[in-house]
Amino acid sequence: MNDGLFFKIKLLLRSRTVPVIFLRRFSYKTIKRATNDFSRVITTSSNGTSYKARFEGDHAAVVKEIHLIDQEDDFFYREVQLLGRLNHRHVVSLTGFSVGQKKFLIFENVENGSLKEHLNDPLRTPLNWRIRLKIAVGVAAALEYLHFFCDPPVYHVSISSNTIMLDENFDAKLSDVGLLGSGSDQVMAWRTSSSNETNGQVYGNIMYQLGLLILELITGQSSEKTGPDLIQWIEESCFPTSMDNMIDPDLGNNYDSRELKGLLAVARFCIKSVDKPNAYNYTPQIYRYLQRKVSIHTAWV
Repeated sequence: MNDGLFFKIKLLLRSRTVPVIFLRRFSYKTIKRATNDFSRVITTSSNGTSYKARFEGDHAAVVKEIHLIDQEDDFFYREVQLLGRLNHRHVVSLTGFSVGQKKFLIFENVENGSLKEHLNDPLRTPLNWRIRLKIAVGVAAALEYLHFFCDPPVYHVSISSNTIMLDENFDAKLSDVGLLGSGSDQVMAWRTSSSNETNGQVYGNIMYQLGLLILELITGQSSEKTGPDLIQWIEESCFPTSMDNMIDPDLGNNYDSRELKGLLAVARFCIKSVDKPNAYNYTPQIYRYLQRKVSIHTAWV
């Protein structure tokens, strides 16, 4: 099929109730040219590599190569179906795909890169308090959408500063959603040694990651390096007396103490929800609590 045409995804789900979607299909040659012979690497994981791409017409995008082990094309098309039907301002949009010996997913370009870059790169302007609050609310809004407004609900989500992208307005967008997501292994490594997660553990893990993300927004500390320390601090009964000392130095005194307490209350609740079997049911309450406690206007999300 020629590039520039839309491919009708009937998908191999063998279900007449699955909606048909239309996505652009790209050739391997076009992908290779757009990524400058796969030289524009963004990230690399066990599931594949992501590349910056620029297609004809100066159209920027992100290309993710997908590595499938002992999986048929059905699995890849199921992922395309899942991602293609998502439509939310806080979830990165799938815009196309490529199949063949190598498989790729093409996503919208998000101008300001990852949250991790902004928190860890000393050359970038630090994120102010209002932006950090807006990011927390945006992620909660995305989770509510994925859990309660998608049919079927989407629970394959990885939440970390590395998987949250920021657009030109510093609105958060989840970029690691779906069956083929890279995942966040270190979080579950702290919580369980079992590779067979029950549904309750999956839901609880999402809440756990959200709590850890909020702590990272507050402290500026990388969850990859200090995650266990952050969890130990938030679980201590004396943490309220030390919370001002844990604030990211980049913020100085430019934050609202009332909003900080509200944000920490959410983080602590999420951390403690990890073992609750129906943790996903808390998503709407967390979203609305964040909106109310941190004074974020609903027009922001």
